[in-house]
Amino acid sequence: QVQLVESGGGLVQTGGSLRLSCTASGRTFRTYAMAWFRQAPGKEREFVTAISWSGANTYYTDSVKGRFTISRDNAKNTVYMQMNSLKPEDTAVYYCAAGDNTIVVRKTPGYWGQGTQVTVSS
Repeated sequence: QVQLVESGGGLVQTGGSLRLSCTASGRTFRTYAMAWFRQAPGKEREFVTAISWSGANTYYTDSVKGRFTISRDNAKNTVYMQMNSLKPEDTAVYYCAAGDNTIVVRKTPGYWGQGTQVTVSS
């Protein structure tokens, strides 16, 4: 079992930056691939980025490439997402997720956090 808790959301102006964190409970964190998803009002939840258990492999949806960076610190059981050059269309609830590998975590994660709100004002 893995429990995930996100933090770092908030209100930021267009062009600003935020760093989201997701801390996991349990000693098996280092064995899981991790991902971030987001859900904007009135839209379905969508994949944003993922990282392999080792951190060697990362994946991004096209709309955030070059602006968002995922990373992890297995010693701290934490995954991060640095978000730069934020746009109003990045406004959403952001969810952390864990899965057995980077294929699974991008499609059907086994574990979800409760979400953190990110609002980008124009």
